[in-house]
Amino acid sequence: MEGRTGHGDIASLDNAALPDGVPLVGRQDVLRAFEEALDATAADTFRFLALVGEPGAGKTRLLNELSGAAESRKLRALAGRAAEFEQEMPFGAVVDALDDHLEEHIGDLSPSSVRLLAPVFPALSAAALHDGHPAGPAGPGGPPVTTPVARYQLYRAVRHLLDEVAAPSGLVLILDDVHWADDATIELLDHLVRHPPRARVLIALAYRPAQASARLGALVQASLQAVGGNRLPVRPLTQDEVAELLGPGVSGTRCRELYKASGGNPFYLEALARTREPLAAGDTEGELPPAVRAALQLELSGLSPNALLVAQSAAVAADEFTPLLAAAAAEVGEGEALTALDELVARDIVRPRAERFRFRHPLVRHAAYRSAAAGWRLAAHGRIAAYLTEIGAPAAVRAGHLERSGRVGDRDAVATLVEAARAFATQAPTTAAHWLKSALGLMPTTGAAAEEAEDAADPALPSRLELMMELARVQTVGGHLTEGRETARNVLRMLPPDDYERRARAARLAALMERQLDRPHEARALLLDELRRMPDPRSPAAVPLRMRLVAERMMRIDFRAAQAVLDLMPDNSDDWEPSLKLAVASLRPMPALAAGRIQDALRYLEAADRLVNAAPDEHVAEWMDAIAWLCWAETFMGQFHNAADRFQRAVTIARATGQLYIVTNLMSGLARAYGMLGRLEEAAAAAEEAVEEARLLNSGQQLVFALTQQSLVTGWSGDNDTALRHADEAIEVGAGVGEWWGSMARYARATALIGLGRLDEAAEAVERAVSGPLDQRTQLSLNEMMAGVEAGRGRADAAADWVKRSEHLIIPGMEAHNALARLARAHALQPTDAAEAAREALAAAETFEEAGHRIDVGRARLRAAQAHAEAGDRPAAREQLRLAAEIFSGCGARALHAQVVREQRRLGVRVPAKGGSGGRNSRLPGGLSKREYEVASLVVEGCTNSQIADRLYVSIRTVETHLSHIFAKFGVSSRVGVVNALTRGVPDPGAPGPE
Repeated sequence: MEGRTGHGDIASLDNAALPDGVPLVGRQDVLRAFEEALDATAADTFRFLALVGEPGAGKTRLLNELSGAAESRKLRALAGRAAEFEQEMPFGAVVDALDDHLEEHIGDLSPSSVRLLAPVFPALSAAALHDGHPAGPAGPGGPPVTTPVARYQLYRAVRHLLDEVAAPSGLVLILDDVHWADDATIELLDHLVRHPPRARVLIALAYRPAQASARLGALVQASLQAVGGNRLPVRPLTQDEVAELLGPGVSGTRCRELYKASGGNPFYLEALARTREPLAAGDTEGELPPAVRAALQLELSGLSPNALLVAQSAAVAADEFTPLLAAAAAEVGEGEALTALDELVARDIVRPRAERFRFRHPLVRHAAYRSAAAGWRLAAHGRIAAYLTEIGAPAAVRAGHLERSGRVGDRDAVATLVEAARAFATQAPTTAAHWLKSALGLMPTTGAAAEEAEDAADPALPSRLELMMELARVQTVGGHLTEGRETARNVLRMLPPDDYERRARAARLAALMERQLDRPHEARALLLDELRRMPDPRSPAAVPLRMRLVAERMMRIDFRAAQAVLDLMPDNSDDWEPSLKLAVASLRPMPALAAGRIQDALRYLEAADRLVNAAPDEHVAEWMDAIAWLCWAETFMGQFHNAADRFQRAVTIARATGQLYIVTNLMSGLARAYGMLGRLEEAAAAAEEAVEEARLLNSGQQLVFALTQQSLVTGWSGDNDTALRHADEAIEVGAGVGEWWGSMARYARATALIGLGRLDEAAEAVERAVSGPLDQRTQLSLNEMMAGVEAGRGRADAAADWVKRSEHLIIPGMEAHNALARLARAHALQPTDAAEAAREALAAAETFEEAGHRIDVGRARLRAAQAHAEAGDRPAAREQLRLAAEIFSGCGARALHAQVVREQRRLGVRVPAKGGSGGRNSRLPGGLSKREYEVASLVVEGCTNSQIADRLYVSIRTVETHLSHIFAKFGVSSRVGVVNALTRGVPDPGAPGPE
């Protein structure tokens, strides 16, 4: 704003537009910060800037300066802004900045990325339609996507998109007025701060502190720590700066008068300089001080009647509007609208932008909007909604106008709002919840007895109670767990006492929310209260509540109580829905396993497996919490292959049906299964996704679940420092005390401490873990690890004690589980009977091998090798070390592989410093692992990191990790070096040498 105020006698300019091109006055601290950030970005470093200032302080002008400085450095600058009257538009500022530039990049994106991004970006949606792919809800007139997109996956896809848009020169993404951005935009920015793009990207945003949400403030604060972000205050101009800006043609008296009235605010100064009216400073009322408000009103009143009408219509229509949209709101022809726009442009009320127009400043739009009568505005919103419907605009575009103009009983408006909400229920759940609330506000208030009549009137439209249940689920997905719980409880209050089936559904949902909020006692009390209301405790309506009770008991490892509840339920009944039978079957294996009834557990598992595999997805979707327990039961029984497959199917179904509150649980289990199978890359990707989803959900329970598995996978991969940080965060969350998953976090911490060699702390952590409720396999794993620790410290008695503890946990019939006890014995025996220790370790290895527990196979072979060496059988020791090295290399277990290499060198085996992780018999170039070779081959094909991630079904971070290992093994520093190494051939540093 400062730069548009010219030298000379501004008072004489009246309402004429002030000239552009005047040098910026002041702001040297901000401009220096811009230069530093641009230098860092040009040097291949991600940067994040936040301009903070009051309305009219000059933030937009400064962002324009940043854009110009970026372009002068050959950095691409793209700008967008959020809008006051379109705050509900999902990702509005980001779409505004990027959408017009995406068609040129669609060929660089993988089909999976386009599918993820099309629901948000109209340009990609239109391109997808043109190519024959289904469009997203943002597509012009396109149908909504049928499979919801998990927010974390969408945000990751946007990060990849920024990498593509930034190539090759770099990108400055400028987002203005972010205080008006929706929650989804803030979440996306938070993701980008914690997972920065790999390309040269600078993100700069501006916002008003008084109107900023707590989330936005937390984001900016997090950026200061995570990526060296910079918070730049934009303060009022000083009196001297105002005088410099106005120039020598303005008298000192007028200059002081303008400064006093404007308070040094550049926009206020500009508005006041456009009028010759007497000026008076005053307190701000709402958006503007009285003098500024009067100046803007005077500016608008100087317009012709038709131009004022079109200005008011445009203010109602959109932040960026077309002439036809303004004409529809004003009820004038296109020619009249264009004539009015010519006048508005000449008077600098609006400014052209390609084939659209924008007000010169959001405060001018605000003034134009408020200058119109409230009743006229309501009607104008209605006319705009009708016009948008006529041209086939998506429901999300129409929703904002309908919520302002719709009348109670307007079923078309309700249907549109519901459609818009469903289109963005997973990408922008907070906005979806807002639209559902608006839809509920337009529905006639009826008693529960009238529900059937409502349904009969329009079967396509959900009843009020059904819509409230949908609202509760969307609020939960958006991380507003308390609101979701209260909505579900309100449904309970509205339902009659004898509507048992719908009460059971509402109570089950409310109990799930109480569980997510780490309020298990309230969850159980709610379930028991509803069960007491039911005259028949064995009725179909009672079964879901009892099943939820079973799950609550199992979380506390109270399997006897869980079994007691299950004993009250039959396996099937003539009046049950088909899905209920598979749900009950899914819960039966876990209590039987905990009670040591292995044959029963296996029989139950086989029956559930048969039912779930045969069931259609819609039946499985109704009982995701029960299916999750079936998956975990398979995990606890060591059936990791089956568990991984079932977890993956459950994740797909949960996402497809919008049940994202269960996804973190499932992804955590998938990470555990992959980890035990030695698929550490996939395990790391699953754990990372689980953590991100949990943070978005804002559930302490789910975050502890996810961080625990991320800690374990990271530790298996060899980064025990990071593993300890994850475990510590899980414990600091404070959720799960007294329950199994809380104790699992302490188990993960103990494991990380052992990996770090901090054995005294580890012993203390183990005791804390075993003092809480833990499943048998986890307890046995702790005992086995501690037997090895104590034996290694020369404390034979302590090691023997841990072996005894292990033997108490042996379960007949679960050989892979029991093999941990054999491995514990091998640890304890090595100092006194090395030959026997080797036999025990090899027996354990063979059992683990049969079950597919790759990491455990490698650990057992490593122990067998050490025992053989202790017994003097060096050839046997070398052979077991070779096998262990191949296993750990293939799994990506770097720390364990390094331990094997040390043992090999101690026995005289020559192991090269580079490429050793390929294993002695590696036939791949440079000693690459199989997966590293796959990545390198795709680099040769010219694939980007995101394309490699899509092809190999791994995360982008996993690809980056592989590339760093490939660079090190080939001794190169770029992708070109990898191409040259593979195409020209490199010596194989993993080839065997003389021993």
